[in-house]
Amino acid sequence: MLLDRTIAPDYQPVQDIRLASVDTQQLSNGAPLYIVAFDQQPVIRVEVNIDAGAWYETQPATAFFAWKMLAEGTTSRSSAQISDAFDRYGAFLELNSGFDRGSLVVYCQPKHLASVLPLMAELLTEATYPEKEFEDLRTITLQNLKVSYEKTSHLASVRFRQKLYGSAHPYGRSQHPDTVGTLPRTEAIAFYNQFIRQQPFRVLLAGQVTLTETALVNEILGQLPIRANVPDTVLKAPAIVTDTTPELIEKAGSLQSTIRLGRVLFKRDHPDFYKMLVTNEILGGYFGSRLMKNIREDKGFTYGISSNVGAFREAGQFLIGTDVKREFTQQTIDEIWKEINKLQTEPVPADELMTVQNYMAGEFVGSLNTPFEIADRYKLILLDGLPVDFLSSYISRIRAVTVDDVQQIAQTYLTQESLVEVIAGNK
Repeated sequence: MLLDRTIAPDYQPVQDIRLASVDTQQLSNGAPLYIVAFDQQPVIRVEVNIDAGAWYETQPATAFFAWKMLAEGTTSRSSAQISDAFDRYGAFLELNSGFDRGSLVVYCQPKHLASVLPLMAELLTEATYPEKEFEDLRTITLQNLKVSYEKTSHLASVRFRQKLYGSAHPYGRSQHPDTVGTLPRTEAIAFYNQFIRQQPFRVLLAGQVTLTETALVNEILGQLPIRANVPDTVLKAPAIVTDTTPELIEKAGSLQSTIRLGRVLFKRDHPDFYKMLVTNEILGGYFGSRLMKNIREDKGFTYGISSNVGAFREAGQFLIGTDVKREFTQQTIDEIWKEINKLQTEPVPADELMTVQNYMAGEFVGSLNTPFEIADRYKLILLDGLPVDFLSSYISRIRAVTVDDVQQIAQTYLTQESLVEVIAGNK
């Protein structure tokens, strides 16, 4: 039978999903252990998460240096020896520093886990922050920052967050050459001793995990000493202070402008969160969105424009971002507001809403192909204290959003007086 390519194939919309279960245990020292076990490939990811991100620092970049320096020397190994040790077992090390927390992540084969875990424990408890390696990291970081601050995209993003949250708020601060250049090594060491070393942690174990691997994690990481929680006084941050005055950052000689437009939003547990997700997707969340069709496809002002809804532990945000030729800057902003106004005043066609919901459901299912991706999704629940059904009910809640919901969300949260506008380049 010949295939008739003029007829689109039938499809079945995704209505729900069955996620792999997470086995929750407790290590001997009281640290939570979360296990997402799959047997397809002989690889394991061990991730140690600690509430020790930029939220806890008093000077920008302190948390970044504290985490990145973990593998640069311990009481018994140099940075070269640490690197050689991980390489010997074919293990891959990641050190991440975010706004709310930091993490030490290692990928390895199950047969090498017994050798890799002591290395991880060593970094968490015996880091020495050698002066030469600290200055080397500072030099590299400064070079990267100097390059970044020549880009309109970086200038706009830094200033956007400052205006969104306030320059004194942890979410509003950014690394800058001036602060990185003067950051004392002792500041990073103090941060390590106060917020990383012997502090409460959570372990996510994903991949080819059996009782043997679980026992090994408890044997090594479960024996690490844990001190009391960080004092509450350290957790307090300044109130969010948003400045909605439009701002232009002049960049002489720039051939393009970077546009950032958005606002502070709620966290993932807010009742309007799913409605905002769908509204965002329609506006600029995927390649077929209204902003892309208008500003990229019809007008040709940019190669790409997008909007997204992000969420930290203590706040969320909405952001529209694009880079355009400088002569199209104001026209692009006008078209963005035109699309927002259309969402506020005209009901979204039912077929467009269904297309977006189908896309979001399919994208969600497609993001759960590996145990590591599933573990990443579960981190939303495990680390931010979200409801246990947050993932399993995702598709049904997306599909429950109505045409009226979209219009109401646009009218409530996308008002002109509530959005922060930052342009870097020329207008």
